[in-house]
Amino acid sequence: MTPFGEILKAAGGVEAMADRLPRAKSAADLYAIPDDRYLSLMSLRVFRTGIKHSVVDAKWPAFEEVFLGFDPGRVRAMNDEQLEALMADTRIIRHGGKIRATRDNAAAMCTLADEAGGMGAYIADWPADDIVGLWTDIAKRFKQMGGRSAPYFLRMAGRDTFILTSDVVLALNRWGAIDGEPKGKHGLRSAQEAFNAWENESGRPLSEISMILALSRG
Repeated sequence: MTPFGEILKAAGGVEAMADRLPRAKSAADLYAIPDDRYLSLMSLRVFRTGIKHSVVDAKWPAFEEVFLGFDPGRVRAMNDEQLEALMADTRIIRHGGKIRATRDNAAAMCTLADEAGGMGAYIADWPADDIVGLWTDIAKRFKQMGGRSAPYFLRMAGRDTFILTSDVVLALNRWGAIDGEPKGKHGLRSAQEAFNAWENESGRPLSEISMILALSRG
């Protein structure tokens, strides 16, 4: 694999990208975020999928209202009639699968609160050297959180993670980390091992390495 210093040079050097690098939150900051904010962020990610983000974002105050401030316990208790009524509410995006997923995800978050002490503890305590394992676990626990949704949700929440965008995958191939698309457990593990090695070499968080790789793709 190419040393990270060479990749950084190919990306233009740290000075050229200082303002573009993502900033991850500390574990203490992640712990302090209440579960209703995590459910709101997760739901925002779900509703943004396949829709122009600005359209979803403009409607989000109404989402906060109809989903009761995204309090997991209150959303979990919403009955089928309440969810069905939302399909007639023009203030929000009326997608039945995503509306139902919001209640399902609230219930899963309540379960996780009992198991791990809250969403913040769950994502903060997961080992950084197995962030792809966290993606997989989130996709299993929560509805409509497969593909890139889990890493994007984590990035939105402030948890340090890389994201396998097309630019990052091109860079991973260019710099000899992987060959082709990182698919399945083996492919994701290979990508994780490359990021772990560059993190150990550079001392940079995964999110910064991810951005630098995207800018170095050539």
